[in-house]
Amino acid sequence: MSLSTVGDTKNAENATENAKVALTVNGRVRQLELDPRTSLLDALREHLHLTGTKKGCDHGQCGACTVLINGRRINSCLTLAVMHADDEIVTIEGLGSPDALHPMQAAFVLRDGFQCGYCTPGQICSAIGMLAEAKAGWPSHATADVAAQTTALTDAEIRERMSGNICRCAAYPNIIAAIRDVAEGDRG
Repeated sequence: MSLSTVGDTKNAENATENAKVALTVNGRVRQLELDPRTSLLDALREHLHLTGTKKGCDHGQCGACTVLINGRRINSCLTLAVMHADDEIVTIEGLGSPDALHPMQAAFVLRDGFQCGYCTPGQICSAIGMLAEAKAGWPSHATADVAAQTTALTDAEIRERMSGNICRCAAYPNIIAAIRDVAEGDRG
């Protein structure tokens, strides 16, 4: 690569224009001007200062950055913010409040489904999305009968469906218990 090519590359990077995007986050429309290469995770944390969504691996392997988009769970580190202008984005901050916790948040507290808490926002968002997938009849790798209209949420089924969310403190039994409580309608 010649020096003139390197210079042209730098000029091309500097020439990237910011994109104006309106994101609906936690029920509120937020206007942003972003580099079009900005991940949704970075837009949430660095531009909107919603720091509940965590940056773990930044490669989609740990699930700490899981948010809900149109009710479906997604790793926010793997998607560009500009792709979600017409979507409903819900972060952990939009699920409940200290005085009125979402049932999944309350179950995590009741069942002690966290230790250090770093993965907890992603675990909770993923669990909510996972329950919606199961309710819709979507099978997983662990589903015994993929043609069945409903799926029994056994411990193995929950573990498989939550396998994209890593807890380094190993609070998995308590996380499964919290998810089971919500799935069965028992909030404690």
